[in-house]
Amino acid sequence: MTDADTIITVTGAELLCGSGEAIASDVVIDSRKTKPGCVFVALPGERVDGHDYCLTALEGGARVLIVTRDAAALASVLEAAKRHDATVLRVPDALKALQQLAAHHRSRLHCNVVGITGSTGKTTTKDFVSAALAPLLRVVYTEGNRNNEIGVPLTILRAGLDTDVLIVEMGMRGQGEIAMLCEIARPNLGLITNVGTSHIEILGSQEAVAEAKGELVRSLPADGCAFLNGDDAFTDIIAEWSAAPVVRWGLSEQCEVTATGIVLDSESRPTFELVSPQGGATIELPVPGRHNVYNALAAAAIALRLGVSPVALAEGLGDASLSAMRMEVFESASGVTVINDAYNANPVSMHAAVETLAEMQTAGRKIAVLGDMAELGSLTEIAHFRIGEQVARSGIDVLVTVGPRAERIAQGARAEGMPADDVRPCAEAAEAVEVLDDLLAGGDIVLVKASRVMGLEAVAEGIVNPR
Repeated sequence: MTDADTIITVTGAELLCGSGEAIASDVVIDSRKTKPGCVFVALPGERVDGHDYCLTALEGGARVLIVTRDAAALASVLEAAKRHDATVLRVPDALKALQQLAAHHRSRLHCNVVGITGSTGKTTTKDFVSAALAPLLRVVYTEGNRNNEIGVPLTILRAGLDTDVLIVEMGMRGQGEIAMLCEIARPNLGLITNVGTSHIEILGSQEAVAEAKGELVRSLPADGCAFLNGDDAFTDIIAEWSAAPVVRWGLSEQCEVTATGIVLDSESRPTFELVSPQGGATIELPVPGRHNVYNALAAAAIALRLGVSPVALAEGLGDASLSAMRMEVFESASGVTVINDAYNANPVSMHAAVETLAEMQTAGRKIAVLGDMAELGSLTEIAHFRIGEQVARSGIDVLVTVGPRAERIAQGARAEGMPADDVRPCAEAAEAVEVLDDLLAGGDIVLVKASRVMGLEAVAEGIVNPR
């Protein structure tokens, strides 16, 4: 909760109408989510301008509006604000104002703040961390994939003064972005899941990706802690950048938090024995994929540091649920099992998803629907080709590719010996839906995965709700 005068002080806003004593709680950028007494920030965008929804926000009960247009351009809004007894504040940059408000709010919090980044697995790890902590602590965490310069401030602003742990997922597309997010969130605990090849098209090399991800550990205070994947090739380098102590998790001997006795059930859900300085426990994950052992160990390292016992940790992870389109498993009315992992993809996560499909048991066929992986730069051709080779070696029955880059996946599969009739290249998602409509039968398992730009959730939807 804050008042308009505080917003003016923090952002340098100009009072266009209303009172500086107006008190507001909650900050929203979507007029559909306005509630009585909230602050509505009118962010200008490429497709949608928040100023066009100020009247809707006022009707929804917004108490304070933060805008960038001048009074003349907002005459109707100002008139409506007076009728609703609302306050309107003008700032030069609405996004910067949102970030300033978040940084101010962060300064009022006395909780642990966990920053999570990495090339793959950061959203799943965030979900696991929140599951491990939630039964014992008051936790606020990033919703979905809101991990950018807008989503991070909104996550911080959701935290109350009674919050014990704030979990902030941090994405990036270039150098300096993680550092900027850390200036706002000021994490005292930081975790890097791994350093992969995503964003190489933008950053130029894997070393540059490590530098960008490493901005998180560089930001940590000396009395904080960095949590690093002990099996990642860049961990030794990144550890040197941390003024805080480093905890390593993974499967190799040098890891402090590790796993033994990994087994998969018929649906590829892992069970393993946790080994840590705080003790051990049997962990049964409710989601498929051997690679999720790494994400669970990362979450375990943080939870153990925050005082969660191994037994309580096992209970929390056993009840975990993942964000949408991350290894989301469901069955269609026709008896087809769908693994919807369509939110995003890079070579590491694509390899893990294909491995998961191969390890699942079914009376029907295993079908991989794989689309383009974006932002790989010079690695584009070889990365897609190698995934195709993996598909063929894994014994998957049918491969459906979607998009021009994914044609190399098809070529790799054929080169590795997969029969041409079992490889179905498609130009777009709609074509893949038509192919699957003729192909699928009860008992089949279908993996759907690609970079976000491909929109392959339409394929999963087409299986569940066929035309």
